[in-house]
Amino acid sequence: MVGSQASTSAAEFIAIVPARFGSSRLPGKPLLEIGGEPMVVHVWRRACQSLASRVVVATDDVRIREALLPYGAEVVMTAAEHPSGTDRLAEVADTLALDDEALVVNVQGDEPLIPPALINQVVQRLADDPAASIATLAEPITDIDALFNPNVVKVVRSLQGRALYFSRAPVPWDREHFASRPELLETDAWLRHIGLYAYRVGFLKDYRDYPPALLEQLEQLEQLRALQQGHVIQVALACAVNPPGVDTAEDLERVRQLMGADDQEGT
Repeated sequence: MVGSQASTSAAEFIAIVPARFGSSRLPGKPLLEIGGEPMVVHVWRRACQSLASRVVVATDDVRIREALLPYGAEVVMTAAEHPSGTDRLAEVADTLALDDEALVVNVQGDEPLIPPALINQVVQRLADDPAASIATLAEPITDIDALFNPNVVKVVRSLQGRALYFSRAPVPWDREHFASRPELLETDAWLRHIGLYAYRVGFLKDYRDYPPALLEQLEQLEQLRALQQGHVIQVALACAVNPPGVDTAEDLERVRQLMGADDQEGT
């Protein structure tokens, strides 16, 4: 296995790191340096520390491939334009000739601090529910501002851990206490969705043929297309804190400082 951990009961899977060169906020984002190395290298290295049997970087730009090759990373070139990240993963699954029952994890290329334990957890959650097509993660929301922030995606689960709905709205709606905006949240009923996904390859192939769903278009949440098509999405409570990724120049600077502090502590 690629990772240094071992478990006889762990599900076998492939980690795929999509890395697009184009970014409206940070052009060339995967190649921006953190600690003297491209950001995508840090993400690839984190994925390699998971239990993945194989780690593949999927990119649309030869500059990203050339930056990764000195590190020994496996790189798959993909089309420059895809309707969604899920479609890009489907192309990689085709290129690698993966079986429909194979499990893959989409490790976002702008999360250089992602804990490998979360990668292992999300794929194991999928493996443990044969009826599920997708698995993802969530964490409790304790801050009222986060609950009412439309950029924070909320998820509601069944007792079996399956997703009932994802929304940018503060769901579930507390009828008794939300008539006016409260100052504090008194329970852990609200969950923030963490955008780390594990998929069965067969779902990725089917997904390409699904038209955009009404709920997906209203909320601008891609996972609602799968829910409206009747697919089961398992949602686990994250076993570790997932640090923020890099969307802006401010995010990049914060991550540089965090990783710099970690390097100093390790010396």
